[in-house]
Amino acid sequence: MGRWQPNSRGRLEQAALELYVERGFAQTTVTEIARQAGLTERTFFRYFADKREVLFSGSAQLQEVLVSAVAGAPEQAAPIDAVAAGLDAIGGVLRDLPRSRRRQSVISANPELQERELAKLATLSTAVADTLRGRGVQEPAATLAADAGIAVFRVSFERWIDGPEDGELRRFLKESLAELKAVTSAS
Repeated sequence: MGRWQPNSRGRLEQAALELYVERGFAQTTVTEIARQAGLTERTFFRYFADKREVLFSGSAQLQEVLVSAVAGAPEQAAPIDAVAAGLDAIGGVLRDLPRSRRRQSVISANPELQERELAKLATLSTAVADTLRGRGVQEPAATLAADAGIAVFRVSFERWIDGPEDGELRRFLKESLAELKAVTSAS
């Protein structure tokens, strides 16, 4: 029955998130996720390597958006301004605040997932630094700008999650980036 319904991946993501919030990440099995989505375990493993990856499956797309925007920034842009273009692009993609809040609550409650989140952020930073080096930015400027950009993203994301219902990630990204620039330019 379930295999003929559309959007198997989306249904698995939805079911997993619902179960993680309701029962807890550690108490939820792949079998339960698949059953809740009306699919089989085999279908689950066609889309995800493990039950953790359901929460991080958008990382590759997020990285592509970020890297493409950094690469496409004006040639004369300072490294941090190229990174800012990437952050703005991410702000245009991450717009589902209720889902982001639920996802983050699951991650925050599980040290194993927190570690995975940090690894994903480090991967984003490495990709941005590589892109900046491809734009001719030398070291250590490429790594510093990339790491600073990911720090801005992390702080902004936390502020967005904790903020008002009508908050936009882009606004928090701009504010946090301005704070970073103020901190670095203060004498």
